[in-house]
Order: sequence, then C-alpha cells, then structure tokens
Amino acid sequence: MTRPILPRDDVALMAGYHSPQVAVDVRLNTNEAPVPPPDAFRARLAEALTGLDWHRYPDRAAAGLRAGIAELEGVRPDQVFAANGSNEVLQTLCLTYGGTGRSVAVFEPTYALHSHIARLTATGVATGERTDDFALDLAEVRRVLDEADPVITFLCSPNNPSGMVETEGTVREVLGLAPGIVVVDEAYGQFTPWSALSLIDDGVPLVVTRTFSKTWSMAGARLGYLVGPSWLVAELDKVVLPYHLDAAKQLAGTIALEFRDEMEARVAGLVEERGRLVAGLAGLPVEQWPSGANFILFRPSKQAGQEVWQGLLDRSVLVRNCASWPRLDDCLRVTVGTPDENDRFLAALREVLA
Repeated sequence: MTRPILPRDDVALMAGYHSPQVAVDVRLNTNEAPVPPPDAFRARLAEALTGLDWHRYPDRAAAGLRAGIAELEGVRPDQVFAANGSNEVLQTLCLTYGGTGRSVAVFEPTYALHSHIARLTATGVATGERTDDFALDLAEVRRVLDEADPVITFLCSPNNPSGMVETEGTVREVLGLAPGIVVVDEAYGQFTPWSALSLIDDGVPLVVTRTFSKTWSMAGARLGYLVGPSWLVAELDKVVLPYHLDAAKQLAGTIALEFRDEMEARVAGLVEERGRLVAGLAGLPVEQWPSGANFILFRPSKQAGQEVWQGLLDRSVLVRNCASWPRLDDCLRVTVGTPDENDRFLAALREVLA
C-alpha cells in the first residue's frame, strides 16, 4: 500500500473556505447579483465565441480586457491587472510580496480570504481588532503596523461582513501609517458613493481590487482585477501563471463593459432594495449595521442566530450564518435580492422572530 504524502505542516492544520449551498427557493447567502446579465450581452458573447480560435493560446497580457477596464476606471492599461476572480488577484499579490518571514495585516471581523490566502502563501498574518461597532480603530491600526511591519495592509470597503465603508480620510491615514502596500478590497465598491480609486497614483503604494461577480452579474465567469501603480502591476505579471486568463473569459469581460448603463441601473435598483430591507429590519427585534454593499449584517435580539437561521431555512430562505467568524456571535448576513425575494425574506423573518 502506498503511504500518503502529507502537505506542508501549516496547510495540514488549515480549514478550507466554504460557503455551503442547499436547495431553497430564495438563496440570499453569497452576495451574488440576483439577476443575470442582459439578454443582449448573452447574444453578443455567443456570437463572439463562434469566431474564437480555440486551438490558439489566449492573449497572455489580456491587453484588450485591460484596456477596457482602464477606460472604465479612468486609468492607464499598465495600471490594471486582471485574473480569475478577485481571489486570484489577492493570491498573486501575496505570492509576489508575501512569503516566509513577511506578514500582512488584517482587522477583524473582515473578509476571511485575506488571511486565508496569505497563509496559503506562507505569509504571516498580523491581526488587529475593530471597535465594538466594527469600525476601523486607527489607534489599533497604528499598533499593529508598528509591531508587525506588514508588507501588505488589507482594508475592505465596504467591509465584508459588516458592510461598513471606509472614508477617504481613513484610507489616507492608513496609507500614511503603512510600511508597505495598502490593498483596499472593493468587491462591492460600485454600491458606494466614494471609491479609493480616486487615490490611485504611480507614486502611491495603493491597490484597489474589484470583481465582475457582483455588479456585473458574472459570478459564474470568475473574473476580477486590480488597479494600482504600474510598477506593482509589472511585478504581478512576472508571478502569475502563463495564459492564466482563458480567451472566453477575456471576451466575456470585454463585452460586459459595453453594457455599463445596464450595470449601473442594476446597482441603483439594488441600492433602493437595500434601503427597503433596512427599513423592514428596523421594525423587527434585530440589531443591524449600516451597509454600503449589497448585503446587510444583522443579529436577532431575543433568539439565537442559529435558531433564526434554521427557521428561515425551514421556510426555504437561505442567509449566511456568520456565527463562526470572529466576534460575530449570533450574526446573520442577508444578500439584497430581487423585490420578491426580499419580500419573502422579510415575511419569513417576521414569522421566525414572532
């Protein structure tokens, strides 16, 4: 019998990142867009795919896609890096600048994959705590950065899972404190009125990451990107695997950019629905946190979070149970869905809380 080959010791101790799915009528647990892209996008992509040279490698530089993203964000193409979802963007950053003897800084509670990806790349993680209302504590930021000297400082705005948006003043202050690169994860950035993209400059060690999964209704495509200094993008290009972005994905991303007006209309509709959910939750015995994203974090006041989560599931409504995340005892997170889905969630929640 062949003996098992063990992974490196730290990987053996890790738990993977999972978002379990079950069959329900209303799925509001993974922050996806509740509606698909426009039919016109599907038709344009299907037509373009018929002319694809499948026997040839894709454009290694993804030049057309980068140029389109650059035009969208008002930067140069050499300031754009695209990859298979924003998670591969984060992984490439950690592979390029992290590693043994280096560390990143995170401030909990926040997006779990920032620390998980860092550890996968053998990078240390220095953890700071947010305030009681999950805001960033600049005194705590200063302490962590002074003690750990991290090569990357991760911020998340809007923060996942709290939905809180970092102000321009906060980002500028963290930039002044950080000894290395500051990464602002804006996976939900289009839902907010302010973006750290306005601070991007070749002389500033700032990176903003974004994704096509949420606002572009393209979670199935796994496409993300960052905008940052051209010198940093050049280093990432050395590390990423050759031909990492397939030709079909590059086509899908480039064609999606032609439908910006439709994307912005979807965002506006979700922001309106978010306000309706906030108002609905305000009349129930729950604590909720202000959100600038397409989700809302809340905590039942009189019942255990697991009990409420199960009660919703029994009514075929699935939300995210965040109880296992740092400092989120009894917390649940609901994605903003369609008007009908949101109505069904609120009706089910009223029943469970009653």
